[in-house]
Amino acid sequence: MEIIKRNNLKEGGFAGLKEHRLVKDPRVFGVQENNDGSWAGLGNFVFLADARYMPHGETRMHSHQELDIISVMVDGRIAHQGSLAHGTDLSRNDVQVQRAGGEGFSHNEVNPDASWNRMIQLWILPEVAGQAAEYELYKPATGKLTRIYGGEHNSDADFPAKTKIDVGLLSNEQVIEVQEPFIAYITRGEGFLNNKLIEEGDLIRNNSLKFKAKGEVQIIIVHTG
Repeated sequence: MEIIKRNNLKEGGFAGLKEHRLVKDPRVFGVQENNDGSWAGLGNFVFLADARYMPHGETRMHSHQELDIISVMVDGRIAHQGSLAHGTDLSRNDVQVQRAGGEGFSHNEVNPDASWNRMIQLWILPEVAGQAAEYELYKPATGKLTRIYGGEHNSDADFPAKTKIDVGLLSNEQVIEVQEPFIAYITRGEGFLNNKLIEEGDLIRNNSLKFKAKGEVQIIIVHTG
């Protein structure tokens, strides 16, 4: 089992936010970018950043193409602007998935409040080029894992893909298991993963997972099997 700790990496940022970039795939960022201790991605999963938006901070309007972008709110709010679902608000625990596809999209994520907020962003390369741009907003249920990306094409998945992403809002003593290669990120709380205590800001990679929550936990699991 491999673990890196967010706070061991240098915090950077741009525009109105500060962020730790824990996953940066060389196919997107270049080989030199992994010299800081961050990981390369697995499969089509190529980026993970833990971002803190300054009071009233924003990314500024920018565009993407042929990229799926998942945003997971940890604390605070985001006012979403752009060519997909303009005017949507995200609150604590909400998850936003944007597919750029071949047509692309533009967006600006804004902190509307006078206090710092926190959001995790993940990037996935699409398996099929030229798809239509799409948007979905999810509100994960408490006490379970919620699938917010990926799944079989013959299922009811909104974004079918081999890479699958779950967001868990777990209660104290709740146990979850994964029996395939994964990357997991603890965004709130702590617990025992394969009998090792892990905490907020830990990124874990292994071939299987048994996790027991210690208190209330928010966790992101990227299945790469």
